[in-house]
Amino acid sequence: MKVKCDKESLLNGIQVVYSTTTLKSTLPILSNILLETKKDSIRLTATDLDIGIINDVGVRIEVEGAVTIPAKRFFDIIKEIPNDKEIIIAAKKNNIVNIECENLFFKLIGLPKEEFPKLPEFKDRDSVVVPQQLLKKMLATTAFAMSYDQTRYVLNGSLFIIGPKTLKVVATDGRRLAVAESAIQVPKEIEKAPKGIIVPAKAVSELLRTLGSGNDVKIVFSENQVLFNLGHTTIISRLIEGEFPKYEQVVPKEAKDKLKVNRENLLLAVKRANILTSQESQAIKLELFKDRLVISKVTPELGESREELSVEYSGPGLVMGFNPHYLIDVLKSMDKPEVAIELTSAEKPGVIRTEDGYVYVVLPMQIT
Repeated sequence: MKVKCDKESLLNGIQVVYSTTTLKSTLPILSNILLETKKDSIRLTATDLDIGIINDVGVRIEVEGAVTIPAKRFFDIIKEIPNDKEIIIAAKKNNIVNIECENLFFKLIGLPKEEFPKLPEFKDRDSVVVPQQLLKKMLATTAFAMSYDQTRYVLNGSLFIIGPKTLKVVATDGRRLAVAESAIQVPKEIEKAPKGIIVPAKAVSELLRTLGSGNDVKIVFSENQVLFNLGHTTIISRLIEGEFPKYEQVVPKEAKDKLKVNRENLLLAVKRANILTSQESQAIKLELFKDRLVISKVTPELGESREELSVEYSGPGLVMGFNPHYLIDVLKSMDKPEVAIELTSAEKPGVIRTEDGYVYVVLPMQIT
């Protein structure tokens, strides 16, 4: 194999797949990136056996071939090569890889292509197409609610419900729930039998990192795998097996009284109150009066804070406690200037709903 390419394109391609490699595995091949020539590009592939990422980088191919190369050393070398330089990569006998650039020369010892795990193949029968920007927004407003508690493995990812005519993304950790819903075009077969799949947190994080504002993403799914094709980049992941909780049952009916407040002002006030929280005292206090909201925090060993915001509210007075991180996460993810929050009592959850199908439910905390 011998190819020529520019530094920027190659470095970007390595960065896309690099996070999937692992140095701690008992299988040395999993710390390598597979390099394969494909028409007018070189295909970079990395996997940890649970998730695989493929990225195609445009190159000039002089000799076709394939080899695997240590990911970290390869990344470090390409990163340190001067900008605007042409790089020559050549695989020799015994899986030796030469990397050249003007007066620079590196030699790395690789492993044969045959040792690299084969990624699963997919048929396009069960697939949908979603705009990249739309999917990224849906994940950005839900992913933070995923659980990382290994004892509740089924919650360690996001539920994708496809069809009829909609895509829903749901995430919960048992203390909060986020649901994003958007209309999409769904094949007739899926309309008749909607699909529900649980995509692991790592795959969701890779999607958030990789999705852009470009073309569509094609989602292809099988019984226990899912593929996201973004054009030059493909992400393949195992699915989480198990039954996701019946999340619809915990979404309260829409409340009559709503607190309407400037989103940015509320976000900053909650962040400031969060400064005085501790591991033993996490909840901040929200006191709601007519047209004003008081956010406060008292921690005896640290001090106290109090801040008042002008709001739009005409319901009964309320005093509630919330984990500030659960409010910060959702407020940061939204792009609307104003947010409406449904608060009914100190024991019942707070709810944020938007006109575009987004719902966020957060349980209150006791104020100590």
